Amino acid sequence: MTRLRAVATLHTQRFTLRPLRRSDAAALLPTLSDPVQCRYLTHAAFASEEELWRWLADPHWPGRSWIAEDATCTVAGRFVAIPGHEKGVEEIGYIVCADRQREGVARECAAALVEHLIEGGARKITADVDVENPASIRLIERLGFTREGTFREHEATHEGLRDLHRYGLIAHEWSPPAQSDT
Repeated sequence: MTRLRAVATLHTQRFTLRPLRRSDAAALLPTLSDPVQCRYLTHAAFASEEELWRWLADPHWPGRSWIAEDATCTVAGRFVAIPGHEKGVEEIGYIVCADRQREGVARECAAALVEHLIEGGARKITADVDVENPASIRLIERLGFTREGTFREHEATHEGLRDLHRYGLIAHEWSPPAQSDT
């Protein structure tokens, strides 16, 4: 049996961010089996629900996962927090289901996750974004993150070595976006 790290349930205006469940692999597979959607992940497109579940629930991965679902309990995306290089630093990541992209899911849910991490004592939140991912760059900058540097050929992925922008947000700089701004 896979043991998942405990996460608090979070609420936004339109979504609930809840702990990962086994059934989420089926909901995420249509997105994560598409090579285009997986372009910026370290893992290539998944061939099966079982393969995806093993990756999502890897007991050796140090992070925490939240699944965003709407009022109809339809999965809209996955959001993660990974311990940073020292206490008080957390890295965030996210992927929105292909059929829910351009609806503001990432902005609304990532803002809730940042707020939760800061309220929980994080002094800094980071995000590593592929330099060729303009949607994620726009999102993270709209959330108030500052580009702190670029790491060339920094991450080995299924597409080869990738350049990443490192973004950071210091807790005292955080200003949650207005509800109507999501």
